[in-house]
Amino acid sequence: MKCVLTTVILALGCAPVYAGSKPAKPADSSRKFVLDVVRSAVALPESDPQDRLRVLATAAQVTSPIDPQLARQFTREGVQIETRLVAAGEDPAVSLLASGQADCAAAQQFVESLPPNAVDRAEQSLIGAVTTCPGQTLSAAQRKLQGAGAPAPRATLAVMQAAGLKSGWSQQEFDDVFSSLPGDAEPLRADAPALAQLYAEAAPAMDKAVAQRAGLALLEWLGHIDADAPERNVAVNTAVDAMKSLFRDRYQDILSANVAAQHVAQTAGQGGELSPPPEEVATVQSAAADNGPDAQQALNDMPASQRAREAAAHGFVSGTSGDSDSAGRFFDTAFSALDEVWSNRSPQMNAAAVVEEVADAAAQVDPVMALQRAQHLQDPAAEAIGMLSIARVVASHAH
Repeated sequence: MKCVLTTVILALGCAPVYAGSKPAKPADSSRKFVLDVVRSAVALPESDPQDRLRVLATAAQVTSPIDPQLARQFTREGVQIETRLVAAGEDPAVSLLASGQADCAAAQQFVESLPPNAVDRAEQSLIGAVTTCPGQTLSAAQRKLQGAGAPAPRATLAVMQAAGLKSGWSQQEFDDVFSSLPGDAEPLRADAPALAQLYAEAAPAMDKAVAQRAGLALLEWLGHIDADAPERNVAVNTAVDAMKSLFRDRYQDILSANVAAQHVAQTAGQGGELSPPPEEVATVQSAAADNGPDAQQALNDMPASQRAREAAAHGFVSGTSGDSDSAGRFFDTAFSALDEVWSNRSPQMNAAAVVEEVADAAAQVDPVMALQRAQHLQDPAAEAIGMLSIARVVASHAH
C-alpha cells in the first residue's frame, strides 16, 4: 500500500516538487487516493457474501461522484450477489436496489428473476427497483406480488402507487390482500403496522364497499395478535384513524356489523409507538468533557463495541486539539476493540457501523494513520469497510 500512502500525503498538500514537474492539484490527488483505496478494499477477499455486498455497496457509493463507470462495475456485482442471497432465502444486509444505485437493466433483471415466494424477503429491493425504474420493472413486479405466498405490504403499496391507486390492478390487489390475510396472524406480527399503512394510504382511492370490507377484515385479523404487542397497537391506531377519516358518520354503523372488528377498534389509542432497541452512543461532547488521564481506564471496563466508539470519540477530541500522542493511544484502543467486535458479531449488532464510525473519526484526524490502522484489522471484510470509510471522508473533504 506504499503507493496509496504516498497519495494520501499528496492529498494533504505535502507533495514534493521536482524540477520540471507540476505540483499535483489537491482535488486530483485526493481523487487518486480515493480510487486507490477503494480498489484495494474491493480486492480484499470476503468469504461471506453479505460482507461482500456491504463492501460493494459502499464502494459504489464512494466512487459514484468521481468515477461513475467504476461505480457501475461494483453495482452490477453487488446486484448479482443481492439476487443470489434473496433466492437462497436470506435477507440482504444492504440493498443496492433500495438505495437507487442500480441501473434499470440490473433492476429489471432482479425483478424478473425474483422467485414469487421470496417477495417478502426482498421488499426493500423490490421497492427500490420499482421506484427507480417503473417502466422496466412494474409489470414483472405485479406478477411476482400476485404469486407471492405471504403478504408484502410495503412492496405492494409501492407497486400500487407506481401503477396508480385507481388502476384496475391496484383495485384488485388491494381487495386480494385484505380478503386473503392468513388465519395465523401472530407470525406476521411485524408486518401489522405496514398492512395498516397500506390500508390507510390506498383505501381512499378504492371503491367504498371494498374499503369497508377490507377495513373490517384487517381489524378482525389484528384481533388474533397478542393484545399487548406494540405492533398490534400501532396497526389498530392507524387502521381506526383511516376508517374514521374515510367513513366519517358511517364509521360506527360499519363497525356494528362485525363484533370482532368492533372489539378490536375499541382498543385504539393504546401504546401507539414502537420503541427502537437501545443503541450505544458515543459523542464528541461527552468525550471532551471527560478526556483526562482516567479516560483510558474507563474504556477498559466497557464492552468492545462501546469501547471502540468511546475511544474513537476521545481520539477525535485529542487529535483535533493538537494532542497527537493521546489521539494515537485512543485510536489504538479503538481499532484493537474492532477486532473483538467483528469476531463476536451477531445479527443483533451492526458491527459494520462500528467499524465505519471508528474509521471515520480516525480519518478526520489523520487519514494516513487511519489507513494504516484499518489495514491491520484482522478480518478482510472489516479491513475493507474501514478503508472505504476513510476514502469516503477524504472524498467529502475534496469538494
